[in-house]
Amino acid sequence: MSGHSHAANIAAKKAKTDAAKGKIFTKVGREIAVAAKNNPDPDTNSKLADAIAKAKAVNMPNENIKRCIAKAAGELASDNFEELTYEGYGPAGSAVIIKALTDNKNRTVDWVRTAMRKHGGSLGNSGCVSFTFTTMGIIVIERTPDLDEDTVMEYALDAGADDIITEDDAFEVHTSVANFSQVRKYLEEKGLNFFEAQIEMVPQNVITLEGEELAKFKRLIDALEDLDDVQNVYHNVDMPEDEEE
Repeated sequence: MSGHSHAANIAAKKAKTDAAKGKIFTKVGREIAVAAKNNPDPDTNSKLADAIAKAKAVNMPNENIKRCIAKAAGELASDNFEELTYEGYGPAGSAVIIKALTDNKNRTVDWVRTAMRKHGGSLGNSGCVSFTFTTMGIIVIERTPDLDEDTVMEYALDAGADDIITEDDAFEVHTSVANFSQVRKYLEEKGLNFFEAQIEMVPQNVITLEGEELAKFKRLIDALEDLDDVQNVYHNVDMPEDEEE
């Protein structure tokens, strides 16, 4: 979500993922449950297949995945979650988009508004900043000694991807939203290991914050991501690598 490649500093991101596994599993589990609600078969439900791929990318156990699908299919007691999007401004006019899954809209908007206000931000109207972002599929693939750039490029283009960025420890594949599922499935069938596989909102331009403004912004993002109902937070701030999500 920063100005440079998602693939940068994968090791640090993975370490943070491992440290927060329980919370991440809960959030990804909600996405699976929502996707599976009307069709629990990933072979005919591409949204569910994408959610499962995202779960596997964060090393969610298969038993957890099966439990989430069963819950959504009514085999277990299930809450009804709905998807919500909030937009607003952080310190120094930075743009922030919050994606949530909730069973209580009033609770969620109160939590989000409070977090924004406490850390120098404010909620805006729908569409106030989203026009400055591009929605696309992002697939980050682990780079191994036996996987070269030419092979990944060939796979990605054959699958219908738009672009590929090569980093020291990963390959980052970009797709349109329409092609994401087919590209993800194709690369998965080729046996490639994903660090990340999901639809994201990427800023068209980034801004740089420094000093206390950057520290305040980091506290805002941490507070939003810590909310149980919040699934993803996107922004347009070019964060230093050691401050990456």
